Amino acid sequence: MRLNKNKKSRNIIGVTQSVLIFVLVVLVVIMMIQIDRLQGTARVINYAGLVRGATQREVKLEIAGSENDELIEYLDDILSGLKYQDGHYDLVKLHDKEYQNKLQVQIDYWDEIKKEIEAVRSGGYKNTDIVNMSENYFSMADDTVSAAEKYSEKIAIKIRSIEILSALDMMCLVILVVIQTLAAMKMAVQNKLLEQKAYTDSRTGLPNRSSCKEILNNKEIIKEPTACIVFDLNNLKFINDTMGHSAGDKLIVNFAALLRSVLPEKDFVGRYGGDEFMVIIHNTDKSEVHEILKRIYMEKDRLNSNGNELPIDFACGWAISDDYKDSTIQILFDRADSYMYKNKQLCKEQNMHSFQICGDIPEILGDIK
Repeated sequence: MRLNKNKKSRNIIGVTQSVLIFVLVVLVVIMMIQIDRLQGTARVINYAGLVRGATQREVKLEIAGSENDELIEYLDDILSGLKYQDGHYDLVKLHDKEYQNKLQVQIDYWDEIKKEIEAVRSGGYKNTDIVNMSENYFSMADDTVSAAEKYSEKIAIKIRSIEILSALDMMCLVILVVIQTLAAMKMAVQNKLLEQKAYTDSRTGLPNRSSCKEILNNKEIIKEPTACIVFDLNNLKFINDTMGHSAGDKLIVNFAALLRSVLPEKDFVGRYGGDEFMVIIHNTDKSEVHEILKRIYMEKDRLNSNGNELPIDFACGWAISDDYKDSTIQILFDRADSYMYKNKQLCKEQNMHSFQICGDIPEILGDIK
């Protein structure tokens, strides 16, 4: 049920992310188009302003008796470019109704001005209305420029709106990425916890049988001196039968704590089975192994002498790679396990049917005390 819910949630996030990316691409394309239009609009505004000033200059020249047909052609070319997007000035046609209406009024009035210029040339400007027409034309051109500027402002507002939408879109994408990242981190933590749980003994907190097996399955030949010690708790069944399994569990936990308190952190300590533990010590020698075992026995005696209601007793055996050619961890474990059972058998022979602490077995362990 939860897996289906998580899968559905991931699918929704994935689809949403795809839609947001598509929308962002569309917004970027629209923004590029609007920016291109804005750049063209700026050029239109510039040339519309030139027409306004150049027309005033043409009228002054005509009044002064200096004919300038080239300037008239220049103005015709610009107005044609503004209206039809042609001519030599790379002008664009603005798709704005108000601008187009005002531009058309200006072009029509320019045609009237050109007729009046012909009248000035034939009879002088005093008998014409060229000055007033020039002033009117200036106002019309000013209106056309204003309309172009308004259109430019509209485009700028559109671009700003698109920028805001793009920012919101990207913010949503970032939020989704953060959500996915947090979900991935949470899953990684959960997987790690599950992995730890799969390889950790729930009672003692030590590596469990699976973890021990993983180490034993390593078939590589041991290169540095390595020792393996196998421990087996004595009297666990007796305690379970007479005091209950909770007491037996407590004995197991106490022994695990004893081992972990004596063994350095770098050394492996794991619970191999119900009452069996294994220790792996790297870069060691026999004297160090003896010293470690001695400390374990001393700690056991200290705990038992403090009125421990569940006395700790164990059998053990150990093996070191220096004694075996081309040995692996599994070989060391098998030898140590064999010595441990011999040790346990001797303990049983010494304490047959009695709940007593098993003494040291020098034949198996060596002189460690």
